[in-house]
Amino acid sequence: MSDGLLVAIAMAGIFALLFLVIQVKLHAFVALMLVSLVVGVLAGMPLESVIDAVQEGMGSTLGFVAVVVGLGAIFGQMLEVSGGAQRLARTLIAKFGEDNAQWALGITGFLVAIPVFFDVAFIILVAVIYDLSKNAKRPLLYYGVPLIAGLSCTHAFIPPTPGPVAVADLIGADLGWVILFGAICGFPAMVLAGPLYGRFIAKRITVGPPAHMMEETGDAPVSDADLPSFNTVAALIGIPLVLILLATVSDVALADDNPIAQFLGFVGHPFTALLIATLLTFYLLGTKRGVTKQQLEGIANKAMEPAGIIILVTGAGGVFKQVLINSGVGDVLGGIMASSAMPPLVIAFLIAAAVRLAQGSATVAMVTAAGLVTPLIQQFQLEGAVLGLMTIAIAAGATIASHVNDSGFWLVNRYFGLEVADTLKSWTVVTTIIAFTGFAMTMLLAQVVL
Repeated sequence: MSDGLLVAIAMAGIFALLFLVIQVKLHAFVALMLVSLVVGVLAGMPLESVIDAVQEGMGSTLGFVAVVVGLGAIFGQMLEVSGGAQRLARTLIAKFGEDNAQWALGITGFLVAIPVFFDVAFIILVAVIYDLSKNAKRPLLYYGVPLIAGLSCTHAFIPPTPGPVAVADLIGADLGWVILFGAICGFPAMVLAGPLYGRFIAKRITVGPPAHMMEETGDAPVSDADLPSFNTVAALIGIPLVLILLATVSDVALADDNPIAQFLGFVGHPFTALLIATLLTFYLLGTKRGVTKQQLEGIANKAMEPAGIIILVTGAGGVFKQVLINSGVGDVLGGIMASSAMPPLVIAFLIAAAVRLAQGSATVAMVTAAGLVTPLIQQFQLEGAVLGLMTIAIAAGATIASHVNDSGFWLVNRYFGLEVADTLKSWTVVTTIIAFTGFAMTMLLAQVVL
């Protein structure tokens, strides 16, 4: 089969995926599976080989992603149920003072969204925004924009949130590099999109807390005595990140047969690090505070509900990637992209951004882009730290310009009581600033890494 026909089949598959998700409203998992099968058959793979590619892609992806996302979801659920997110917000606001509450909220969002899904973290913290806006008599967006910017940055850039975990697995990036680069790229993005843009837009959109949402979130705040300590929550969030980073550093600095490197590699593997953190949360935020075994089991079960969907979509992304590789389509696409004048990081960013703009889901944009750039990675034989940068470039592209086809857009619209036009001026611009700042930082880091 000619190279031109293989490229045409791949492009048709991508357009079919977008059509199924956008127009037909087919679930992303089903759409990715269907497109993968069709692309494999049309590319001339034997039918048995198509099925083998599906099994190989799903198995190799879920072997890592399911464990990391599953443990991360339980960890985040424990932080949510215990009131850990509220503790972080209250303590940081008290330390920064009301005049610098924007910075406190941006940092709160930046920390909380590492283990907690964006929408959950937003909903449990929005009452803090309402109270600050009402008491300080400032526009809601003055405090709201820094929070959503902080939440969005780490949700996109720093594992164990599902997006960067999925991309890292699909392209073979070390999570330690992803965490390091995600923090370096994400914090400036939070500053620009959060406190700085928040002050600007709050002067132009002066809405207050919507009355109907004030009633829904409730007026009775949780007592400080009922919340875990700030040090406990901060330590629990930091433990898995530090362990993973230590494993990455030891892998670079020490010989493979060094006992210290082997020990740090074991405890710092994402499986071990997240398991340690999750067990600690069960005890420190659960058992030690009077939570029963039955309640802990219920919390873990509840955490698996949203995680299961993300795991399946990611697995289907792994299937799509494997079909592209096994069919030979990937080699052709990789050769075309390799001959392009654009650097690989730019290509990765643009692919993710295009898919994101078309269909709205950041997760689908990430796994699709990761599958498409994998052949490019093989062509250039990219490895090590650069794959961490590639992960951030894809995550940045998949964050750009959230608009009416993204559920996050309507979440912010509803809880902030905004008109659609004002949501575009606030939330959509915030995600765009995050995307371009994160990508610009990635390109700057590339000058050091490459």
